[in-house]
Amino acid sequence: MEKFTTLTATAVPLDSENVDTDQIIPARFLKATDKAGFGDNLFRDWRYDKTGEPNKDFVLNDPTYKGSILVAGNNFGCGSSREHAAWALKAYGFKVVISSYFADIFKGNALNNGLLPVQVSPDYLYKLFTAITANPSEEIKIDLENQLVSINSSGESEKFEIDTYKKTCLINGYDDIDFLTSKLERIKEYEQKRSVSEKEMDKIAN
Repeated sequence: MEKFTTLTATAVPLDSENVDTDQIIPARFLKATDKAGFGDNLFRDWRYDKTGEPNKDFVLNDPTYKGSILVAGNNFGCGSSREHAAWALKAYGFKVVISSYFADIFKGNALNNGLLPVQVSPDYLYKLFTAITANPSEEIKIDLENQLVSINSSGESEKFEIDTYKKTCLINGYDDIDFLTSKLERIKEYEQKRSVSEKEMDKIAN
């Protein structure tokens, strides 16, 4: 996975609550097992009307807003446990999703796919929406090392929580296998010491 340390970028405001995984990526697009192409169908039923024409009222079709950060309403990623929702968001180009609450399974799927879910307080989420809608060029800074999200123009920031293991993986660009591989030398050292200890115990016993 791509390493993540800090990100400063503009953001797309999706001011809707209870956005579920079926809205993020509709069920009819789940047949594929390859992650490629899922970004094309992100929010498919919101981005396009029944004739396939772009919905001009949907924020992803509004040229005013762009960026690799999605700022969403409360309870983002609820509903079914499909990992494809994280695939679609990542494939579209989002690196961070900010909300005041994430469904637990979605949060885990996002982290496993290199997409950072940043949970903030409702008050701070409101400040983010206000800043972005007032100035679509507003930049948001995500500092993973210090676990801070900041509004660049005002300097207002808030700390966010993240699992220590997942933080380590994101900073180093590891998936679960990469993390284990990175510990290979320490594992070998442990096994060698254990082997020596077992031999010494055998000598004592005999």
